Amino acid sequence: MNARDINITIDIDDCWNRIGVRGDASCPKLERYVHCRNCPVHDEAASRVLDRVEARTSIEQTSAVSSNGARNGGETGTLSCLVFRIGGEWLGLPTTVCAQVAQLRPVHSLPHRRNRAVLGIVNVRGRLIVCASLARLFGIEERAVNDVSPNKALDARELGRLLVIERAQGRDRHANGDHEGPVAFPVDAVDGVHRFTSAQLQPVPATLAQRLSSHAHAVAAFKDATVGLLDADRLIDSMNRSLT
Repeated sequence: MNARDINITIDIDDCWNRIGVRGDASCPKLERYVHCRNCPVHDEAASRVLDRVEARTSIEQTSAVSSNGARNGGETGTLSCLVFRIGGEWLGLPTTVCAQVAQLRPVHSLPHRRNRAVLGIVNVRGRLIVCASLARLFGIEERAVNDVSPNKALDARELGRLLVIERAQGRDRHANGDHEGPVAFPVDAVDGVHRFTSAQLQPVPATLAQRLSSHAHAVAAFKDATVGLLDADRLIDSMNRSLT
């Protein structure tokens, strides 16, 4: 079975669009939780969506390995990337640095931070992580997170996510030798894990935005567009510099 044929459409009661903050705000739970994102019902629905994303990602990885091996006689020279979208740009990062895909959650601002790319601190499963904006870092026009109509089933790939990245083990470049912590950033959609062969990789075009092109090492055809494959070390170095 082709991983692209897997149906990850999810039927849930998206009450936040009917009686919550995106609906008529008649939900009695709002008096206690103020916003739907703080409500356990919303949290449970998001967890179900994320569970399906993780399952699809695992299946895609297995499928890609099998199909690539069959076509290339066991060739292992492929680049495994998590592909995501920010604004109108499809981007990819090596799966080795992608620590977690989490649901969006409130970001708490940091005092005395003058770099506008730094959004603040976010709590991911009880761990406080610095949150930054790749849209601001790269100068990508930001879009609002997609709203879902009450009568439309959710497609997990088209929901905003929080992507947590951390430098691959053994490649720490921190100047004083301390371990670098993870960094989180919001994305508009996560399509899943995709593998790109060396033959698919093309040079970064001059038409790509300067700040984005300086962090990409290649581009590849993806759906009806192209995906910019980011240099993980270069990106993490830039994000860490923005924190100083």
